[in-house]
Amino acid sequence: MSNGIDVLQAQIAQLKRSQRRLTLGYAGFGVLAVAALMMGATSQRSASFDVIDAQRINIKEPDGTLRLAISNRTLFPGVLIHNKEQPHPRPMAGMLFFNDEGTENGGLIYNGSLDKNGKPSSGMSLTFGRYQQDQQMQLLGVDEAGTHSAGLTFNDVADGLDRPFFSKRDEALHRNGVPAITERVFLGKSDARDAMLTLRDGQGKPRLELVVTPSGDARVRFLDENGNATRELSADSR
Repeated sequence: MSNGIDVLQAQIAQLKRSQRRLTLGYAGFGVLAVAALMMGATSQRSASFDVIDAQRINIKEPDGTLRLAISNRTLFPGVLIHNKEQPHPRPMAGMLFFNDEGTENGGLIYNGSLDKNGKPSSGMSLTFGRYQQDQQMQLLGVDEAGTHSAGLTFNDVADGLDRPFFSKRDEALHRNGVPAITERVFLGKSDARDAMLTLRDGQGKPRLELVVTPSGDARVRFLDENGNATRELSADSR
């Protein structure tokens, strides 16, 4: 009887050893499978999604240089100069463009809500900046305090300004009468709902206006340096 029990115990022990080897084999196979999947994902470097929910997305070069940031209002970047960020509050969502050196050179920002009086307060701005400078072109739309305007502007941007924005050199230039940005051309719709083209001189003063009012009155105005019309042409002019 004891011999039979001994044989049975030996068989049970052998079965347990076989089960342990099988379990270890499965575990090893699982590790290898996961490693293979990770290696495949690393080498492929691409994926396809139907929907991505995110608060901010950064697009970078292989060396880490930031080229594009898409963000909500909460995580919107400050001012980046050569990949170094400094605070610059902009309570809007949108995207920012960065040049080859990781310096901001334009962007799209927007917001919109009802104020405490139930009136709309919204804006949209698409800008393109000069190298290391501010915006030389802007597409802007504003709805504020019961008025709204929209248009495209082209600007002169002063040379040699230090960045980040609002540096001591910038402030000194402003004190000496050299604006960082001088609007030269505006094409759009004014607060008065006039369709207009305004051309300005190097000081930003309007010198020529082409205007069409909502009622259809069309005029061309020539202006002096003080903004006074020196000559005006209309459909009835001779």
